[in-house]
Amino acid sequence: MWVTIAQFILSLSILIVLHELGHFSAAKWFKTRVEKFYLFFNPWFSLFKVQKGETEYGIGWLPLGGYVKISGMIDESFDSEQMKGEPQPWEFRSKPAWQRLIIMVGGVTVNFILGIFLFAMVFWIWGEKYLPTDRLPTGVAVSEMGYEIGLRDGDHIKKIGDKVFDRFNAGLLNKEIIINGAKTIEVLRGGNPVTIDIDPKYSSILSKYENKDKRLVYLNYMAQVGALAKDSPADAAGAGLKVGDKILRVNGEKTPYVKDVIDAIVDTTYGDETSLFVLRSSDTLTVTYKTMHEAKRSLIQKLVGKKAEKKRRIGFDFAPESSFFKFETEKFGLGAACAKGWNESWGFLGDQVRAFGQMFSGKIKAKDSLGSFITIGKLFGTDWDWKRFWRMTAMLSILLGFFNLLPIPALDGGYVMFLLWESITGIKVPDSVMEKTTMIGFFVLIALMVYALGLDILRQF
Repeated sequence: MWVTIAQFILSLSILIVLHELGHFSAAKWFKTRVEKFYLFFNPWFSLFKVQKGETEYGIGWLPLGGYVKISGMIDESFDSEQMKGEPQPWEFRSKPAWQRLIIMVGGVTVNFILGIFLFAMVFWIWGEKYLPTDRLPTGVAVSEMGYEIGLRDGDHIKKIGDKVFDRFNAGLLNKEIIINGAKTIEVLRGGNPVTIDIDPKYSSILSKYENKDKRLVYLNYMAQVGALAKDSPADAAGAGLKVGDKILRVNGEKTPYVKDVIDAIVDTTYGDETSLFVLRSSDTLTVTYKTMHEAKRSLIQKLVGKKAEKKRRIGFDFAPESSFFKFETEKFGLGAACAKGWNESWGFLGDQVRAFGQMFSGKIKAKDSLGSFITIGKLFGTDWDWKRFWRMTAMLSILLGFFNLLPIPALDGGYVMFLLWESITGIKVPDSVMEKTTMIGFFVLIALMVYALGLDILRQF
């Protein structure tokens, strides 16, 4: 947990400081006074602060963002006193509209540049690891939902919509159906080409929060024990499982692949004895155990008398996919990595724009896509992986730039909207209107944050 929190705070700190530095640098360029530069918010007190020249630099205690306080600008501080005096040459309000516009887009510009740069560096340093689909001799294993859509175990997927499926990526199927509205999946089944028509309803079904981790297909590989949890049924005294055991049958049912074992274990009953027929080196033996389970009940479940959710636990993990498949790593020179980083960034941004379009059209419910810092933090994982960390930071940087450009007062996009109006019409929006709309936008954002946090808390139950 602490590794996850540390990664999230470090990533957030990098993004906030560089975003605000974009505003700060543009303001300084046009000789506009910056009164404060803060990482995190500091209502009532600061964890650290120092005055250098005309600017106070500090760290707040509320890690929900950061800010620069620019003289003569209506912002989230709602300092209306400074707006009552005569405009001064060093104030934001005294600058031409085009200069104010550049100051306001400085933050998101840095976010987009940072996202492209980080993606490029990830590709340059680590390359891109992938598994060619022509190295799947037994095709794919299909989940229950994948079966409903029309896929079958052993299918060799060739295309999803307009996307060629030459590198195995289970998430690509979900993305193309949810965001791009893919209508068909082309597969080879028994050596014959088959086209599967996708029912449009699956766009909404797959986008539901409870289905966010569900995949339509999995790699089809041997069920071999890779790790054991101490004092679990799998690690029981006597004939417990051992790392390297190959599971051939569960309760007499043939289960040569990982998916078969998972399906067979899910079908077992609590408290009943379950037998695993395994191959250990050159010997075969039977291991028996009783599935332990964890009962999880929320306060809401207790109040309404709903039964606790039970999760079956055996206490072992399968050997990694890399033990059975030969993955490739595509390496990039610096120039190629920069081009790849550019394409990755704008492809990711395009996905976000299309996802918003799906929400506005009602195909995706907003509550299924909303998440607070809890949802975002979980994406970093519980082990420190620098490649994943920088890739996640790149994606969050693009997201931060995108959301800040939305035409909502209190966000950069709200100011940009008013400044574009002024630039086109020559009519400046009154300060009183700016102040009121900013306040409304600020409270709307706070409400959304509280709502998203509430959703995440409920999801934990």
